[in-house]
Amino acid sequence: RLENTLNYGLERVWALGYMKGSRRIVIGYDEGTIMIKIGREVPVASMDNSGKIIWAKHNEIQTVNIKTVGAGNEIADGERLPLAVKELGSCDLYPQNLRHNPNGRFVVVCGDGEYIIYTALAWRNRSFGSALEFAWSSDGEYAVRESTSRIKIYSKNFQERKSIRPTFSVERVFGGVLLAMCTNDFICFYDWADCRLIRRIDVNVKNLYWADSGDLVTVASDTSFYILKYNRDVVSSHLDGGGSVGEEGVEDAFELLHEINERIRTGLWVGDCFIYNNSSSRLNYCVGGEVTTLFHLDRPMYLLGYLANQSRVYLIDKQFK
Repeated sequence: RLENTLNYGLERVWALGYMKGSRRIVIGYDEGTIMIKIGREVPVASMDNSGKIIWAKHNEIQTVNIKTVGAGNEIADGERLPLAVKELGSCDLYPQNLRHNPNGRFVVVCGDGEYIIYTALAWRNRSFGSALEFAWSSDGEYAVRESTSRIKIYSKNFQERKSIRPTFSVERVFGGVLLAMCTNDFICFYDWADCRLIRRIDVNVKNLYWADSGDLVTVASDTSFYILKYNRDVVSSHLDGGGSVGEEGVEDAFELLHEINERIRTGLWVGDCFIYNNSSSRLNYCVGGEVTTLFHLDRPMYLLGYLANQSRVYLIDKQFK
């Protein structure tokens, strides 16, 4: 089926080449050569808080449990884990994204302009609909981006609660404590309950990571990342007191704590410590604005999660190792 049409105005195509193990494809034309990247860099995988990982290899869904493997101390840091992979089921769409909800009971799969919510253990279909993107709230509600001009919010029991038509073109949405909608120039945070604007920040956002406490958030751009403190008490007293919310939102909603000039590949919070890996394959953590290197990775890897009882952080590579 037709996925996309690319026209570079270079006349006829004579050759196609790809680099094995990469996402790069080269197209040779009469008038020149073009190299493009297709697909996504990050493996389609998600881990819940207990160490159960679900991943998608094409349409096949598999699961592993690292709790059983990593419990002993016999595995050295940086070693590849010997995993018993189980088949969980298959997916009715081609997954480009897969994510557990906060309590780990459900998993959403997104791709082909649709989403499906499955039960995490039995892989039963619970709900579905059209979506370019999907975002969980920190308490299990969710939002779907149907287009650049329509966002829908659903309750925990999969009922549509609100349909929003923002005044700007929404390129990305992020979940967490607040619902975030982004253009290529700014990000707007909204509360989930009433969809009131909390704050607009002028930055091109590539990713967003909330700490479990809900008081800290990392905003990652192409060149650096910012750690902000979310002042929820300030926001609620402003809104409860009938304070007006202009185009910028509540002025003191966020406070910039740190700006770090590094590009994040993937990241996660452990308490008030932000762990991330950067484009030069370092696994770092940032506490109070101080960055420390934890490990030098030997290949591109992506953070999956942290198990508190093992005080270990887990990463996965493109080959699901």
